[in-house]
Amino acid sequence: MTPSDRGTARRNWGRWGADDQRGALNLLTPEVVRSAAASITRGRVYGLGMPVRAGGVPALTGRVPMRFTVRDGTDAGSHADLGCAPGTGSHEDAVVMSTHTASHMDALVHVYAEHRHYNGVGHDTMRAETGAGRLGIENVGGLASRGVLLDMVRHFGAGEYLRPGHAIGGADLAAAAAAQGVEVRAGDAVLIRTGYLQFLTGGSAEGVPRPTGIPGIDASAAQWLVERDVVAVGADNAAVEVLPFAEGDFLHVHKMLLVDCGIYLLEFLDLSAPAADEAWEGLLTVGPLKITGGTGSPVNPVYVS
Repeated sequence: MTPSDRGTARRNWGRWGADDQRGALNLLTPEVVRSAAASITRGRVYGLGMPVRAGGVPALTGRVPMRFTVRDGTDAGSHADLGCAPGTGSHEDAVVMSTHTASHMDALVHVYAEHRHYNGVGHDTMRAETGAGRLGIENVGGLASRGVLLDMVRHFGAGEYLRPGHAIGGADLAAAAAAQGVEVRAGDAVLIRTGYLQFLTGGSAEGVPRPTGIPGIDASAAQWLVERDVVAVGADNAAVEVLPFAEGDFLHVHKMLLVDCGIYLLEFLDLSAPAADEAWEGLLTVGPLKITGGTGSPVNPVYVS
Protein backbone atom coordinates (compact mmCIF):
# COMPACT_ATOMS: atom_id res chain seq x y z
CA MET A 1 0.00 0.00 0.00
CA THR A 2 1.48 3.33 -1.06
CA PRO A 3 1.13 6.64 0.77
CA SER A 4 -1.32 7.83 -1.87
CA ASP A 5 -3.44 4.71 -1.27
CA ARG A 6 -3.59 5.70 2.40
CA GLY A 7 -5.12 9.02 1.36
CA THR A 8 -2.18 11.23 2.29
CA ALA A 9 -2.27 14.41 0.21
CA ARG A 10 1.35 15.30 0.84
CA ARG A 11 4.36 13.17 1.50
CA ASN A 12 7.26 14.86 3.27
CA TRP A 13 10.02 12.57 2.06
CA GLY A 14 12.77 14.83 0.68
CA ARG A 15 10.98 18.01 1.72
CA TRP A 16 13.85 18.95 4.06
CA GLY A 17 16.58 17.06 2.21
CA ALA A 18 17.42 13.44 1.52
CA ASP A 19 19.34 13.10 4.81
CA ASP A 20 16.72 14.69 7.07
CA GLN A 21 16.06 12.84 10.33
CA ARG A 22 13.81 15.37 12.13
CA GLY A 23 10.71 15.37 9.97
CA ALA A 24 8.02 17.90 10.86
CA LEU A 25 10.23 19.39 13.59
CA ASN A 26 11.77 21.40 10.75
CA LEU A 27 8.58 23.49 10.81
CA LEU A 28 9.58 24.89 14.21
CA THR A 29 11.57 27.90 13.05
CA PRO A 30 12.52 30.58 15.60
CA GLU A 31 9.63 32.69 14.33
CA VAL A 32 7.13 29.85 14.83
CA VAL A 33 8.42 29.16 18.35
CA ARG A 34 8.25 32.83 19.32
CA SER A 35 4.67 32.92 18.07
CA ALA A 36 3.88 29.78 20.09
CA ALA A 37 5.11 31.46 23.26
CA ALA A 38 2.59 34.25 22.66
CA SER A 39 -0.23 31.73 23.17
CA ILE A 40 0.43 31.79 26.93
CA THR A 41 -2.27 34.02 28.43
CA ARG A 42 -3.07 32.57 31.89
CA GLY A 43 0.31 31.36 33.08
CA ARG A 44 -1.05 27.97 34.20
CA VAL A 45 1.34 25.01 33.99
CA TYR A 46 0.20 21.42 33.39
CA GLY A 47 2.37 18.31 33.48
CA LEU A 48 0.72 15.95 30.99
CA GLY A 49 2.70 12.85 31.89
CA MET A 50 1.24 9.92 33.79
CA PRO A 51 2.83 8.84 37.06
CA VAL A 52 5.64 6.33 36.49
CA ARG A 53 5.29 3.69 39.17
CA ALA A 54 5.57 -0.02 39.82
CA GLY A 55 2.05 -1.28 39.09
CA GLY A 56 -1.05 0.50 37.92
CA VAL A 57 0.51 1.80 34.71
CA PRO A 58 -1.25 0.98 31.43
CA ALA A 59 0.87 -1.01 29.00
CA LEU A 60 -0.14 -2.72 25.79
CA THR A 61 0.46 -6.43 25.36
CA GLY A 62 4.14 -7.25 24.87
CA ARG A 63 5.45 -4.08 26.53
CA VAL A 64 7.38 -4.27 29.77
CA PRO A 65 5.66 -2.47 32.65
CA MET A 66 7.83 -0.45 35.00
CA ARG A 67 9.60 -2.14 37.88
CA PHE A 68 12.12 -0.86 40.41
CA THR A 69 15.50 -2.27 41.30
CA VAL A 70 16.54 -0.38 44.40
CA ARG A 71 19.13 0.15 47.09
CA ASP A 72 16.95 0.73 50.12
CA GLY A 73 17.07 0.76 53.90
CA THR A 74 17.80 -2.95 54.05
CA ASP A 75 21.16 -2.29 52.36
CA ALA A 76 22.54 -0.01 55.07
CA GLY A 77 25.50 -2.27 55.77
CA SER A 78 26.68 -2.02 52.16
CA HIS A 79 27.96 1.52 52.83
CA ALA A 80 30.43 0.51 55.51
CA ASP A 81 33.28 0.08 53.04
CA LEU A 82 32.77 3.71 51.92
CA GLY A 83 33.56 5.08 55.35
CA CYS A 84 29.94 5.97 56.14
CA ALA A 85 29.14 6.87 59.74
CA PRO A 86 26.44 4.80 61.45
CA GLY A 87 23.02 5.94 60.29
CA THR A 88 24.33 7.39 57.01
CA GLY A 89 23.46 5.91 53.63
CA SER A 90 21.73 6.58 50.34
CA HIS A 91 18.87 5.32 48.24
CA GLU A 92 19.12 4.75 44.48
CA ASP A 93 16.88 3.12 41.93
CA ALA A 94 17.16 1.55 38.50
CA VAL A 95 13.97 1.74 36.47
CA VAL A 96 13.28 -1.02 33.96
CA MET A 97 10.44 -0.46 31.48
CA SER A 98 9.51 -0.31 27.82
CA THR A 99 10.09 3.12 26.32
CA HIS A 100 6.50 2.91 25.01
CA THR A 101 4.88 2.33 28.42
CA ALA A 102 2.84 5.11 30.06
CA SER A 103 3.29 8.65 28.63
CA HIS A 104 5.76 8.48 25.75
CA MET A 105 6.84 9.93 22.41
CA ASP A 106 7.30 7.82 19.28
CA ALA A 107 10.50 8.28 17.30
CA LEU A 108 10.28 8.33 13.51
CA VAL A 109 11.97 4.91 13.50
CA HIS A 110 9.12 3.36 15.48
CA VAL A 111 7.01 2.24 12.49
CA TYR A 112 7.74 1.37 8.87
CA ALA A 113 5.69 0.56 5.76
CA GLU A 114 6.79 -1.21 2.58
CA HIS A 115 10.06 -1.82 4.49
CA ARG A 116 10.72 1.93 4.69
CA HIS A 117 10.63 4.44 7.51
CA TYR A 118 10.21 8.21 7.09
CA ASN A 119 12.32 9.70 4.29
CA GLY A 120 12.92 6.29 2.73
CA VAL A 121 15.14 4.92 5.51
CA GLY A 122 15.23 1.12 5.31
CA HIS A 123 13.66 -0.93 8.09
CA ASP A 124 16.88 -2.92 8.45
CA THR A 125 18.67 0.10 9.96
CA MET A 126 17.26 -1.10 13.30
CA ARG A 127 19.42 -3.54 15.27
CA ALA A 128 18.58 -5.07 18.64
CA GLU A 129 22.16 -4.70 19.85
CA THR A 130 22.79 -1.08 18.87
CA GLY A 131 19.38 0.48 18.18
CA ALA A 132 18.47 2.46 15.08
CA GLY A 133 21.21 3.78 12.83
CA ARG A 134 18.92 6.62 11.73
CA LEU A 135 15.74 8.38 12.92
CA GLY A 136 16.27 7.52 16.61
CA ILE A 137 14.57 9.56 19.31
CA GLU A 138 17.81 11.44 20.02
CA ASN A 139 17.20 13.45 16.83
CA VAL A 140 14.27 15.23 18.49
CA GLY A 141 16.42 17.06 21.03
CA GLY A 142 13.57 19.16 22.36
CA LEU A 143 10.19 20.30 21.08
CA ALA A 144 8.55 23.65 21.82
CA SER A 145 5.44 24.51 19.85
CA ARG A 146 1.97 25.95 20.13
CA GLY A 147 -0.34 23.30 21.52
CA VAL A 148 -4.03 23.10 20.64
CA LEU A 149 -6.23 20.91 22.83
CA LEU A 150 -9.35 19.49 21.16
CA ASP A 151 -11.71 18.00 23.75
CA MET A 152 -13.63 15.37 21.81
CA VAL A 153 -15.40 14.12 24.93
CA ARG A 154 -16.91 17.57 25.38
CA HIS A 155 -17.62 17.88 21.65
CA PHE A 156 -19.63 14.66 21.49
CA GLY A 157 -21.30 15.23 24.86
CA ALA A 158 -20.05 11.81 25.88
CA GLY A 159 -19.85 12.34 29.63
CA GLU A 160 -16.44 11.20 30.92
CA TYR A 161 -15.08 9.33 27.90
CA LEU A 162 -15.78 8.18 24.35
CA ARG A 163 -16.86 4.59 23.90
CA PRO A 164 -14.25 1.98 22.90
CA GLY A 165 -13.74 1.98 19.12
CA HIS A 166 -15.23 5.46 18.56
CA ALA A 167 -13.62 6.80 15.37
CA ILE A 168 -12.89 10.54 15.30
CA GLY A 169 -12.93 11.94 11.78
CA GLY A 170 -11.48 15.05 10.20
CA ALA A 171 -14.87 16.79 10.19
CA ASP A 172 -15.13 16.09 13.92
CA LEU A 173 -11.78 17.74 14.63
CA ALA A 174 -12.74 20.74 12.50
CA ALA A 175 -16.08 21.10 14.30
CA ALA A 176 -14.49 20.82 17.74
CA ALA A 177 -11.88 23.45 16.87
CA ALA A 178 -14.58 25.81 15.61
CA ALA A 179 -16.72 25.27 18.71
CA GLN A 180 -13.74 25.96 20.98
CA GLY A 181 -12.74 29.03 18.97
CA VAL A 182 -9.26 27.81 18.06
CA GLU A 183 -7.50 27.42 14.73
CA VAL A 184 -4.97 24.68 13.99
CA ARG A 185 -1.95 26.20 12.23
CA ALA A 186 1.28 24.97 10.65
CA GLY A 187 3.80 23.96 13.30
CA ASP A 188 1.17 23.25 15.96
CA ALA A 189 1.01 20.18 18.18
CA VAL A 190 -2.59 18.98 18.41
CA LEU A 191 -3.71 17.25 21.61
CA ILE A 192 -6.83 15.11 21.33
CA ARG A 193 -8.80 14.16 24.44
CA THR A 194 -10.86 10.96 24.24
CA GLY A 195 -11.21 10.25 27.97
CA TYR A 196 -9.67 6.82 27.41
CA LEU A 197 -7.11 7.18 30.17
CA GLN A 198 -9.83 7.81 32.75
CA PHE A 199 -11.90 4.94 31.33
CA LEU A 200 -8.94 2.56 31.46
CA THR A 201 -7.60 3.35 34.87
CA GLY A 202 -10.59 4.24 36.99
CA GLY A 203 -7.99 5.07 39.62
CA SER A 204 -5.83 2.02 38.87
CA ALA A 205 -4.93 0.11 35.72
CA GLU A 206 -4.29 -3.10 37.66
CA GLY A 207 -6.78 -5.80 36.83
CA VAL A 208 -8.47 -3.77 34.11
CA PRO A 209 -8.91 -5.95 31.01
CA ARG A 210 -7.83 -4.56 27.69
CA PRO A 211 -10.97 -3.44 25.84
CA THR A 212 -11.80 -4.67 22.37
CA GLY A 213 -11.53 -1.15 20.98
CA ILE A 214 -9.93 2.22 21.69
CA PRO A 215 -11.39 5.61 20.71
CA GLY A 216 -9.06 7.59 18.47
CA ILE A 217 -8.59 9.31 15.13
CA ASP A 218 -9.24 7.67 11.78
CA ALA A 219 -7.66 8.20 8.37
CA SER A 220 -9.76 11.27 7.56
CA ALA A 221 -8.65 12.94 10.80
CA ALA A 222 -5.02 12.10 10.05
CA GLN A 223 -5.48 13.63 6.61
CA TRP A 224 -6.97 16.79 8.15
CA LEU A 225 -3.94 17.11 10.43
CA VAL A 226 -1.49 16.51 7.56
CA GLU A 227 -3.15 19.23 5.52
CA ARG A 228 -2.58 21.67 8.38
CA ASP A 229 1.13 20.84 8.58
CA VAL A 230 1.15 19.99 12.27
CA VAL A 231 4.39 18.93 13.93
CA ALA A 232 2.97 16.43 16.44
CA VAL A 233 -0.27 14.77 17.52
CA GLY A 234 -0.86 13.67 21.10
CA ALA A 235 -3.73 11.86 22.78
CA ASP A 236 -4.78 10.34 26.08
CA ASN A 237 -5.10 6.89 24.55
CA ALA A 238 -2.73 4.04 23.72
CA ALA A 239 -2.06 4.72 20.03
CA VAL A 240 -3.56 8.12 19.02
CA GLU A 241 -5.46 6.22 16.33
CA VAL A 242 -8.70 4.29 16.65
CA LEU A 243 -8.69 0.56 17.31
CA PRO A 244 -9.77 -1.52 15.45
CA PHE A 245 -7.44 0.18 12.99
CA ALA A 246 -8.75 2.49 10.28
CA GLU A 247 -9.26 0.81 6.90
CA GLY A 248 -8.61 -2.53 8.62
CA ASP A 249 -4.90 -1.78 8.17
CA PHE A 250 -2.46 -2.32 11.05
CA LEU A 251 -1.08 1.05 12.28
CA HIS A 252 -2.78 2.85 9.37
CA VAL A 253 -2.67 6.31 11.01
CA HIS A 254 0.87 5.74 12.32
CA LYS A 255 1.94 5.13 8.74
CA MET A 256 0.20 8.26 7.47
CA LEU A 257 1.70 10.51 10.16
CA LEU A 258 5.03 9.02 11.29
CA VAL A 259 6.13 7.30 8.08
CA ASP A 260 4.71 9.46 5.30
CA CYS A 261 5.00 12.86 6.91
CA GLY A 262 7.44 12.72 9.84
CA ILE A 263 4.74 13.93 12.24
CA TYR A 264 5.45 12.79 15.80
CA LEU A 265 3.02 10.94 18.07
CA LEU A 266 2.59 11.33 21.84
CA GLU A 267 0.55 8.69 23.64
CA PHE A 268 -1.05 8.20 27.06
CA LEU A 269 -1.05 11.91 27.92
CA ASP A 270 -3.18 13.07 30.82
CA LEU A 271 -5.26 15.87 29.32
CA SER A 272 -7.96 15.99 32.00
CA ALA A 273 -6.70 19.05 33.92
CA PRO A 274 -6.26 21.47 30.99
CA ALA A 275 -9.57 20.25 29.54
CA ALA A 276 -11.33 20.98 32.84
CA ASP A 277 -9.88 24.51 32.72
CA GLU A 278 -10.82 24.91 29.04
CA ALA A 279 -7.18 25.67 28.27
CA TRP A 280 -7.59 25.18 24.54
CA GLU A 281 -4.21 26.62 23.52
CA GLY A 282 -0.80 27.18 25.03
CA LEU A 283 2.89 26.42 24.74
CA LEU A 284 3.74 22.71 24.65
CA THR A 285 7.28 21.58 25.49
CA VAL A 286 8.56 18.02 25.26
CA GLY A 287 12.07 16.82 26.13
CA PRO A 288 12.46 13.10 25.38
CA LEU A 289 15.46 11.25 26.77
CA LYS A 290 18.30 11.17 24.25
CA ILE A 291 18.27 7.40 23.92
CA THR A 292 20.64 6.93 21.00
CA GLY A 293 18.91 4.80 18.39
CA GLY A 294 15.76 4.58 20.52
CA THR A 295 12.32 3.97 19.04
CA GLY A 296 10.73 6.24 21.64
CA SER A 297 11.08 7.75 25.08
CA PRO A 298 9.05 8.26 28.24
CA VAL A 299 8.04 11.92 28.52
CA ASN A 300 6.33 14.39 30.84
CA PRO A 301 5.20 17.09 28.42
CA VAL A 302 4.64 20.51 29.96
CA TYR A 303 1.72 22.58 28.68
CA VAL A 304 1.51 26.25 29.64
CA SER A 305 -1.77 28.02 28.87
